[in-house]
Amino acid sequence: MKPLILHGHHTGPNPYKINLILENLALPYTEKLWVLGSGPNGVKSAEFLEISENGRVPALEDPNTGVVAWESQAVINYLLRVYDKSHTLSPGPEASEQERVDYDKWTAFLVTTFGPMMGQRNWYVNYNETDNPDAKKRYEEQCLRCFEVLEGQLKKSGGKSVLPSGFSAVDCHFWPWLRQYDYAKLDVSRFEYFTRWFRGVGERAEVKKIDEYIAKEKERQGITSM
Repeated sequence: MKPLILHGHHTGPNPYKINLILENLALPYTEKLWVLGSGPNGVKSAEFLEISENGRVPALEDPNTGVVAWESQAVINYLLRVYDKSHTLSPGPEASEQERVDYDKWTAFLVTTFGPMMGQRNWYVNYNETDNPDAKKRYEEQCLRCFEVLEGQLKKSGGKSVLPSGFSAVDCHFWPWLRQYDYAKLDVSRFEYFTRWFRGVGERAEVKKIDEYIAKEKERQGITSM
């Protein structure tokens, strides 16, 4: 099997989702790290726009099938459909309709609501050139509301996984975004089950492996900017 090619960013949460899926499925891959902007090695450069018309990471090239995918949910859906035949990360044929719906709705909650709220909070806290207290307050409130919603769901598994059935692609969607809570200056100390989940996922071997891999690739590829 030829290694798949993941196009990512050394700090971006969405490409990290794909790292987690690839590692959990034990698929061979290499990762090309891109930077922001339209300069050399930039996600807005002509070279990358040939791969992803949206100029955003992640993107995935599969030399085994000729498929090119971008947008994290589309990439994950592809990988699960083609390579997770045993349904280790997604509902199998024996799953109930409720279990399938739960898988879809919690994925959608992260992709359409929780992730974007975290992204906006990060922007206004860390990058916006003009201080905007109203925006900071709004996105702090929205993020903490999302943590509250997730806390109730995590309680069902005792903080082991988002879905009570066990670790799945849903956890892979959530982890890279929620690990940024400190960077976003969010106090999540009151969320007991989130804390258990966060520590548990952080101790998984594939998480440590990915962190080491990205750090080495950043140095090897000479990435010195965002």
